[in-house]
Amino acid sequence: MKKALITGITGQDGSYLTELLLSKGYEVHGIIRRSSTFNTRRLDHIYRDPHNGAKVQLFLHYGDLASSNSLERVIHDVEPDEVYNLAAQSHVRVSFDMPEYTGDVTGLGVARILEALRRSGTDARFYQASTSELFGSATPPQSEKTPFQPQSPYAVAKLYAFWMTRNYSLGYKMFACNGILFNHESPRRGETFVTRKITRAVAAIVAGQQDKLYLGNLEAKRDWGYAPEYVEAMWLMLQQDEPYDIVIGTGEAHTVREFVDAAFSYVGLNYEDYVKIDPRYFRPTEVDYLQADASKSKEILGWEPKVRYDDLVRIMVDADLERLGQEAPGEGKQIVTERFDDWHDWEHQVISMER
Repeated sequence: MKKALITGITGQDGSYLTELLLSKGYEVHGIIRRSSTFNTRRLDHIYRDPHNGAKVQLFLHYGDLASSNSLERVIHDVEPDEVYNLAAQSHVRVSFDMPEYTGDVTGLGVARILEALRRSGTDARFYQASTSELFGSATPPQSEKTPFQPQSPYAVAKLYAFWMTRNYSLGYKMFACNGILFNHESPRRGETFVTRKITRAVAAIVAGQQDKLYLGNLEAKRDWGYAPEYVEAMWLMLQQDEPYDIVIGTGEAHTVREFVDAAFSYVGLNYEDYVKIDPRYFRPTEVDYLQADASKSKEILGWEPKVRYDDLVRIMVDADLERLGQEAPGEGKQIVTERFDDWHDWEHQVISMER
């Protein structure tokens, strides 16, 4: 049985990756920060395993990317075969308000993990969650050959992490690679990220619980994909004969305005009646246009996205409507969204769509 260690396991990507690895027979270990409140809601359904009372091979350990000692302890105790670093202060707008903390956790935290792995003498393979924000103001479409032009403290911290991963791979012959993932969303997306903020607001407006939605730059253009598919690309990267840094995306870009329009139109509403612009949500330096050239992912990994933009919007709106006890629209209704009671059937995320 292979053992995987995931940082950021309680987040969107961490929970989907946990499901995927468990379905493949892994023993999964996760690092969580000590907190005064429980923050494992994205994982709770996994422990409610309906399959004959079988023991779920999922174990959580306290640790922190800001603490070298805690990382070394967990790596020593677990002895993982694969390490996925998904932890970070990952909100771009917040990074402008907390640049030092962002640099410490998102940047230096990666150096701490890599050094802990080096000191342990393990042969564990290491995956670093890089980001399309590295490209910043670079002309799209962006590929592995596009020069990085980061435009935020978050992106600068991720750039440091990218190059530390590359240096440990080259300098110490470690299997360490960067997945340069473009935006990927799901019903488990954090509620402060723009896509989830939009779909939650749509559901709340339908339920009569909200009147307005306040947003920033509606003209920013992003390449949005479906998170459960992206974690499969992460896993595939660690199954290769050698480490590659690879861009993961759909190759299709849409503005925030288009996303808003699609989400409101899906429930029969005109977004212009509800959306207001708030200057507080603008970034000091904006990233206008991110669009992936993901041809390398197809060539090396055999990976291509199946869920496209329109279906992604529907999946997220449906899930937020369901959370508030609202009926999803009959046309385009998602048949199965998140069957939290059965992670064994990892292909459950999108089974079929009525058109």
